[in-house]
Amino acid sequence: MTATTAEFEPSYLRLHRSGELARRAAELDEFLAGCRLCPRDCAVDRRRDEIGFCRSGRRAIVSAHAPHLGEEPPLAGTRGVGNIFFANCTMRCAYCQNHEISQHWRQERRLAVTPGRLAEIMLELQGRGCHSIGLVSPTHFLPQVVEALGLAAEGGLRLPLVYNTNAYDAVEALRRLEGVVDIYLPDLKYADPAAAWEYSRTRDYPQHARAAIQEMHRQVGARPVFADGLLRRGLVVRHLVLPNDQGQSGETLRWIREELGPAVLLSVMSQYYPTHRAHRHALLNRPLDPGEYELVLRLVEELGFEEGWIQTFDSPDSYRPDFSDRRHPFG
Repeated sequence: MTATTAEFEPSYLRLHRSGELARRAAELDEFLAGCRLCPRDCAVDRRRDEIGFCRSGRRAIVSAHAPHLGEEPPLAGTRGVGNIFFANCTMRCAYCQNHEISQHWRQERRLAVTPGRLAEIMLELQGRGCHSIGLVSPTHFLPQVVEALGLAAEGGLRLPLVYNTNAYDAVEALRRLEGVVDIYLPDLKYADPAAAWEYSRTRDYPQHARAAIQEMHRQVGARPVFADGLLRRGLVVRHLVLPNDQGQSGETLRWIREELGPAVLLSVMSQYYPTHRAHRHALLNRPLDPGEYELVLRLVEELGFEEGWIQTFDSPDSYRPDFSDRRHPFG
């Protein structure tokens, strides 16, 4: 489907005008008391700053925010996605490229922000010309994000939201995002629970990630909406190819094809490099081989996927963020 930018309105604005967005924020806030925002169900009272697996309390923690031109072309456009990088994570990926902010809790807690400040960041990114607001690893801060979104909408925010997630999301929490998020951008990392445990300490990842992606697909539908060459509404499923097929790419791609259909927007990524604790795992302690990647691309073609993007086999250095500069982590 196509539209023009002038015709497109982010869905959350309608919810904001009706008062429904504020109600959703209040509902999600209840998830913090006995936290159940992700499938771990830690049940700690984060409204009292009790800490569970994600090491996060009452306030959202923003590690960086900046326009990012490295996302898929219809997201990045010419001025980038206004990415907001949230600290901490619901998983423990040994090869996390953002490990400086996802797994270093003490360093990041000083960067906690109020909903008002988070709204200001959204408006600042809009003012810098970004095409959308990208929420990077937002799962554990959903109540704070939706509360801030209402304040930002009141202040003039008019950009679609991109929900950039590892897909380890609780379906019940995702249901509160229907009509709030326009673009879902989940990873689908593994098909094998043993690999999910070995590399990400998340044994039940495959079942929960698949259920979450099915819910995202239900919300935004099978037909993406584009306006002036930019994706404005839809689902893009990402799959990072790992060395030695540790992400079970064949099974993962077949599931996407069978459950979501050939028209789903698929993004196959080659940017793996052995960072963080990857050296502790013999099968991950090397860069991806071009031949391995080519086998996955052949499978994409054989399965008949109709739309999407294939990442070029560039130097992984081009994908390494530098969080020492929190306003410009990608240069």
